[in-house]
Amino acid sequence: MDVEYHLFQLTDPQGPVADDLDASRTGLVSADGGAIEVTTGIHTGDVHVTVESYAERPDPAPGWEEIAEISCRSSSGELLVTPFTDDPADLPSLASQGPGSYRLRVHACGRDRAVDQATVDEVVETYLIQSWPAAHEDALLVKATDTYGAQVRAQLADDTIVIDHEDSHDTQTGQERDILRRAERGDYS
Repeated sequence: MDVEYHLFQLTDPQGPVADDLDASRTGLVSADGGAIEVTTGIHTGDVHVTVESYAERPDPAPGWEEIAEISCRSSSGELLVTPFTDDPADLPSLASQGPGSYRLRVHACGRDRAVDQATVDEVVETYLIQSWPAAHEDALLVKATDTYGAQVRAQLADDTIVIDHEDSHDTQTGQERDILRRAERGDYS
């Protein structure tokens, strides 16, 4: 799947749209008000994503460099892996039990291989996202071994901005506000 601006999202069609969530807590995944972003090492390109839904908490998968957990809520009963500016990926919903609260465990491997690169001929980053129904818990860093994750965790937290669907990137107003927000931060990419 495609990533842009070092991220892909997990979205609920009836939920908020995220913009620049603070990933410094786990260095991998961030959530606020139902909006979720997964931080990638590459700036722009393709990553491999697999999703698994469970009825109860599974064990973390072995062999991953970074693992973090967050809680989320799905109002619509759908939680979809979505590129930053495109339609959802052709993957099953992570809200397998319908509307309600879920725990997500995001596994990552390969984020140090092409940090900040926009042209990568092969897929170098892999992600596994596990979900299961669960009450809300604080974000948890389960495993931390990659250099990129350490750099993200060391960054100062930015202000979190959550916009609603009327302010989404699909509208002229949303696109203009996105450009202004990025310009304010000096991000002209």
